[in-house]
Amino acid sequence: MPQLKDIATQVRRDIVRMVHGVQSGHPGGSLGCADFLTALYFKEMKHSPQPFDMDGRGQDMFFLSNGHISPVFYSVLARSGYFPVQELSTFRKLNSRLQGHPTTHEHLPGVRIASGSLGQGMSVAIGAALTKKLNNDNSLVFSLHGDGELEEGQIWESAMFAPHHKVDNLIITIDLNGQQIDGTTNDVAGLGDVAAKFEVFGWHILHMNGNDMDEVVATLEKARSLTGKGKPIAIIMKTVMGQGVDFMEGHHEWHGIAPSDEQLAKALAQLPETLGDY
Repeated sequence: MPQLKDIATQVRRDIVRMVHGVQSGHPGGSLGCADFLTALYFKEMKHSPQPFDMDGRGQDMFFLSNGHISPVFYSVLARSGYFPVQELSTFRKLNSRLQGHPTTHEHLPGVRIASGSLGQGMSVAIGAALTKKLNNDNSLVFSLHGDGELEEGQIWESAMFAPHHKVDNLIITIDLNGQQIDGTTNDVAGLGDVAAKFEVFGWHILHMNGNDMDEVVATLEKARSLTGKGKPIAIIMKTVMGQGVDFMEGHHEWHGIAPSDEQLAKALAQLPETLGDY
C-alpha cells in the first residue's frame, strides 16, 4: 500500500507539471482521481502494457469517459509501462500523441477510444463487455465517469441497458466530486441521489472514498467478487477536486485552468518526487 501511495503522489506531481508546462488542461478532476487510477492500473486490473493490444482479449480493459482528465490517464499509462515516461513532456503540444482529450488517431498505447465528448464512454464499455461475453473471455471491463457527465442523456440509456441485458462483467465508477466547469453540480443541474438512480435500474451499488487508497483497493476487490452474478456494478466514488494540492481542493475553478509558476512551486512542495520526474 505505501508503494501505491507513492505512485499516486508522483502521478499528481506529473499532472500539475504537465498542465503548467503548456498552460492548459484539467488538473482538478485529474488530481481527484489519481488514487483510483493508480489502484486500478497498478493493483486491480489484469492487463499487459507491452505489447499493447487494441482488442484487449484475455485482459481487463478500461475506458475513460470523462476524457478531459487526460493528465491523470496519461501519467498512469506511462508510469505503468504503456509508453515512455519522458513523453509526458509533450502533453498538448503540436504533433504530440498526448492530446488534450485522448484520441485513437495518434495510436497512443493504452487508449482504445477517443473520449471527451461526454456521455459516450459507458455505451462503449458495455459494448466491450458484451463482446467479451460473446468471445467467452472472462476478463472485465472498467470505466470512469464524472458526476457532471451524468447530465448527458446517453448515460441513462446505458444505465437502463446494462442491467436489462445482465452485463455483469462491467464495473463503472462515478467520480462524485460535486464540481463541474460552471460551478457545483447542485447549482448547475442537481443530480439527486445518484446511487438510488442506478440501483433502481438494477445495478449493484458500492460506495467508496476515492481519496483513501486502502478503501479504493478494498472496494475494487469487492467489485470484482460481485461480477458474474447477473448485475453490472456501479461504484459511487466520493473525491475532492484538486486532492493533494491544498489551494486547489474543492474549488470548481480548477476544473480547467493551469497553475502559475508560483502556484506550481507551491503545489510541488506538497507532492514529493517519489519515482523521478520526467
